[in-house]
Amino acid sequence: MNAVVAQTPFEILARYERLSLAHASGTQERFEAPGLWRGIGYRAGSHLFVSGIEEINELLAVPTLTPVPGTKQWLLGVANVRGNLMPVIDLARFLFSERTQHSERTRLLVVRQGNGNVALMVDEVFGQRTVDAEQRRGAEPEADPRLTRFVDDRVDVDGQRLAMFSMGKLVRAPDFRQATA
Repeated sequence: MNAVVAQTPFEILARYERLSLAHASGTQERFEAPGLWRGIGYRAGSHLFVSGIEEINELLAVPTLTPVPGTKQWLLGVANVRGNLMPVIDLARFLFSERTQHSERTRLLVVRQGNGNVALMVDEVFGQRTVDAEQRRGAEPEADPRLTRFVDDRVDVDGQRLAMFSMGKLVRAPDFRQATA
């Protein structure tokens, strides 16, 4: 008799991803090769970013938001996500004072902050991006002073110049943690 092992939805999806990639010709070797870094590509305003896949817990369509009075303009409100209230931040507005224009491509990146989650609104998500050692060697340092505390390098991936954005640095930034006006 086989024992059934309970898996989380994430573990099930991760297994399906591994199985799917194993069937793609030559993909499995590239996927598991040492020196590869995996991230999620996205756009906030006119800027292109990639953040580590382990830093983003979930991608969501934008739900109904409830405004929170007395907060900075970049805190759009809170959303009820499966019974949990989550603050929603306009990432472009926080970084560049540019308001995100809501469209059918607008998404929320859910990241862990302290004991809970925070959702970052971005203009669009491009999906998974892989950066290899050669791309890392060709990286350039971030020149935009608004981004240097969150971005160390810019890399070329699939013809796009992406800033490698650290969600960990963002959620620890004092100004990010202080949303009251």
